[in-house]
Amino acid sequence: MRGLGTILNVVAILVGASLGVVIGHRLPERTRRTVTDALGLVTLVIGALNIASLRDDAYREAVGDGGTLLIVLGALLIGGIAGSLLRIEDRLEAVGGWIQSKLQRGKGSESRATFVNGFVDASLVFCIGPLAILGSLSDGLGRGIEQLALKSVLDGFASLAFAASLGWGVAASALAVGVWQGALTILAVVVGSFLSTALIASVTATGGVLLLGVGLRLLNIRQVAVGDLLPALLVAPLLTLLVSALR
Repeated sequence: MRGLGTILNVVAILVGASLGVVIGHRLPERTRRTVTDALGLVTLVIGALNIASLRDDAYREAVGDGGTLLIVLGALLIGGIAGSLLRIEDRLEAVGGWIQSKLQRGKGSESRATFVNGFVDASLVFCIGPLAILGSLSDGLGRGIEQLALKSVLDGFASLAFAASLGWGVAASALAVGVWQGALTILAVVVGSFLSTALIASVTATGGVLLLGVGLRLLNIRQVAVGDLLPALLVAPLLTLLVSALR
């Protein structure tokens, strides 16, 4: 059944986050901070691995050796401008705040901030990675759910660790995962035959840069407005098509 992989992923996040909240209350603040730092470092590594898609042979053949990086840069600039004008980051935080107000009535502003941070950061981590994109496309194309099954296991453990320090907002990110991966699965069903390896590589590399931004957020180095950069994931394949057509 197409879409089963996303359903499995959503359930894994909900279960992991629930366990994380139960465990998190028993951990001292210093331990929870250490867990968040570890997740930030791992997110940086995953982002760097994704950026390696710049060296993908099909991608380089389609746009040229120098074109891969320029396309990612152009996508980030164009997408960032569009995202900031659309205030996507603020809208994501507003969605997180709305969900928190429905689930945790009467909580203080500090609780709201923690919930929103958990929702936004976890949503970005779970949605941007290559397994989310490639796995959803594979599911939609009828090639199996193996990649999403693997992602479900990874996200289950990650949501447990996230929720131990960021609380129930991490569980709410399951909604974002369901919508995003469900949309990608439907997209694959509709236009799957037109998705080339080069297009997927451009999205993966751009997503890697966004994951670096998420890692910096988790480490409290800089609060990069990654939400405002999300349109870059749509701009990158469009620029890839344009450049490859002009060559």
